[in-house]
Amino acid sequence: MPEMPEVQGLVDFLRSKLLPPEGPAARIADVEVLSFSVLKTADVPLEALSTQPVTDLARRGKFIIITAGDAHLVMHLAKAGWLRWSDALKPGRLRPGKGAMALRVRFAADGEEAPGFDLTEAGTKKSLAVYVVKDPLDVPGIARLGPDALDVDAPAFAQMLASHSGQIKGLLRDQSAIAGIGNAYSDEILHAAKLSPFANAAKLDPEDVDRLYWAMHQVLESAIEQASGRPAKELKDSKRKAMHVHGRTGEPCPVCGDTVREVSFADSSLQYCPTCQTGGKLLADRRMSKFLK
Repeated sequence: MPEMPEVQGLVDFLRSKLLPPEGPAARIADVEVLSFSVLKTADVPLEALSTQPVTDLARRGKFIIITAGDAHLVMHLAKAGWLRWSDALKPGRLRPGKGAMALRVRFAADGEEAPGFDLTEAGTKKSLAVYVVKDPLDVPGIARLGPDALDVDAPAFAQMLASHSGQIKGLLRDQSAIAGIGNAYSDEILHAAKLSPFANAAKLDPEDVDRLYWAMHQVLESAIEQASGRPAKELKDSKRKAMHVHGRTGEPCPVCGDTVREVSFADSSLQYCPTCQTGGKLLADRRMSKFLK
């Protein structure tokens, strides 16, 4: 799932294409809906975006917001969505189908071929979401968001932890508490902070809280810096290569050399290093434990 660093990288990339420092802003020529499940709003028609110049690009949590005229095109890539840019889309409209294509946005051009991007979604579970709204707060997911992870100061972060009696990984992923962090970067932050993903947030001592806060900033800021300036097509591979524990089950921890372990759930998994994070203790794998009784 694209998280804050990749989404910020996409926003920066789109800004370079649509709001170049030299030259006019791009104008939206057409928006094609190719998967009927992707568009979640009906109050503001797609035509409200057509012929309008792009005036702003922004990120809120994991949402991309393109402002054109009086309307906002808001996109959430969910678990398996992605944005693919082309400097020269072929002319002609596409036929809606059952493939990965969900939405195409074409921008005005002098010739037949025009720049634009496609939203795609792998797999059969379709969660990618697009909204056309007058105000981004009209999107329920944005209205529910907590503050961006990098906008939370240390005292507010400490108070947030103290008031949460659940596991720390769950809090880091809770978008209504703190926005922008998902499964991958919560694994990386907890590894950098040397904390178990199952640690109780409210029971962390002040040193743990301070270490977690700075680990959150270090991991996210470093990932955003890595994503900055990269073309959209390179962001996924860049993310994978930078991970220390997430997605690296069975590989040696780059810090201590211990084997990275995994805990599996019904629809996700987490990775951690026993030596760095749990004092050598192996956490029970929720999916496999039933076979071990």
